[in-house]
Amino acid sequence: MKLNKLFSKLACGSLLLALQLGAQAAAPSVSLETTREALGKPTTLVIDIREPNEQTGGVAKGALLIPMGQLEGRLAGITNAKTQPIILICATQNRSAKVADKLQAAGYTNVSYVQGGMKQWSAQGWPVVKPVN
Repeated sequence: MKLNKLFSKLACGSLLLALQLGAQAAAPSVSLETTREALGKPTTLVIDIREPNEQTGGVAKGALLIPMGQLEGRLAGITNAKTQPIILICATQNRSAKVADKLQAAGYTNVSYVQGGMKQWSAQGWPVVKPVN
């Protein structure tokens, strides 16, 4: 019986250690309001990662337009500081959350994504502008 308890404790300890070693903090989300305020700050990059055909309905004024597939290749040309605040926005938050996690894993320490994305932005009735690429 004592041997079973020992194996059980070892297994639990190994599982916890594996989870801790493999765990990576997820990038945080920010509210629509925070994003709207950030658009007026030159120190924060707000990047719309939707594809060009998704942006035709409008984008948040002041957001950089870089499709998700081009972001990694273009980000180094936009910022040389991995500590610069970056807020990612997509249609609903699904893609921007995943990309934010990838950027965080690549060493960007101040990256987040917008809760609800542009669908929520539009649902709030907040202004959008036609994209200029």
